[in-house]
Amino acid sequence: MKIIFMGTPEFSVGTLEALLRAGHEAVLVVTQPDKPKGRGKAVVCSPVKEAALAHGIPVFQPRRIREPEAVSELQKYEADVMVVVAFGQILPKEILTMTRYGCINVHASLLPKYRGAAPIQWAVIQGERVSGVTTMQMDEGLDTGDMIQKTEIVLDEKETGGSLHDKLAEAGAVLCVETLEKIENGTAVFTRQGESPTVYAGMLDKKMGNIDWSRPAEEIERLIRGLNPWPSAYTMWDGRVMKLWEAEVIQEDSGREPGTIVHVDKKTFRVQTGKGELQVLALQLPGKKRMEADAFLRGYHLEEGLILG
Repeated sequence: MKIIFMGTPEFSVGTLEALLRAGHEAVLVVTQPDKPKGRGKAVVCSPVKEAALAHGIPVFQPRRIREPEAVSELQKYEADVMVVVAFGQILPKEILTMTRYGCINVHASLLPKYRGAAPIQWAVIQGERVSGVTTMQMDEGLDTGDMIQKTEIVLDEKETGGSLHDKLAEAGAVLCVETLEKIENGTAVFTRQGESPTVYAGMLDKKMGNIDWSRPAEEIERLIRGLNPWPSAYTMWDGRVMKLWEAEVIQEDSGREPGTIVHVDKKTFRVQTGKGELQVLALQLPGKKRMEADAFLRGYHLEEGLILG
C-alpha cells in the first residue's frame, strides 16, 4: 500500500522500517519540526526524520498539522492509508478521513487501558504485570478509536520504562504489518472500546521524579524503574540532586521518619519510607556517571540518621 507515515521518536522508527521491509511504499513521512537540544542548543531532527532521509523518503514537518496548508500537502500524495505512531499532534477529521483506509495507530498499551502520551512508563509505575500494544482505527477522540489487534507483553520483575519501550516498539512494528495485511485483504475485525479502567497516562515531566519518601517502598521502587531512563527519579542529598537508578524493597520498618537513612554498609544503604525500607543499588550525582551504591560509598561519606529529600 501507499502509506503516509506519521511519527517522531525512536519508538516509531521500527514500525516505519518494518513497513518498508514488508513491501509497502512510504510516499511521505510526517514528523515534528527540528528542535534545539542539549546545552549547546544545536538543532536536531527527530529519529523518524533520520530514518526517512536514510531511505530517501520525502519529509514534511508542519508546526500545526491541522492548518489548511498542511492538510492540502497531505492530499497531494494520494495515499491508501496513514500510519500514526507517536506523532505528537492531534489530527483533525479532514486528515482522519482523507485516505481509503483512514488512519491506523500503533498505541503502546492494551487499550482501553492507559490512553494518553506516556502509557509505557505508567504501566511500570502502576505495577502492571502485563502490558502490550494495540492497533486501532483513529477517530477524533484521544486514543478512543476502534481496536483492531493486540499483542501482550509480560513485564519482568525489574522492568524499566526503557526496557519496556524497546519490547513494545518491536512488538508494535510486527503488529502493524499484520494489521495492514488484514485491512488490505478485508479480514480485519474492528472492536469498539469500552471505558478505560485506568487514569489518563499524561505526559512525563521532571517534577514527577521527585521522590516522596512518605509513599510505600514498593511504589517508590516502581517509580524509579518507570522513570528510567527519563526523566528519572531523584532525591536531594547534601544540597545536590541524587538520581536513583535501581533499588529494591526491604520488608522491614524502623519506625523512623520517612526519608531517613536507617542503615549503611560497604555495599549499599537503606532509606525508610512510609511503609518498608528502600535499599539503594545504583545512583548518580550531578556531573558524574551512574554508579553502583558500593562505588558511591567508597567515595562519599553517608551517615545513618541523615534525612534525604
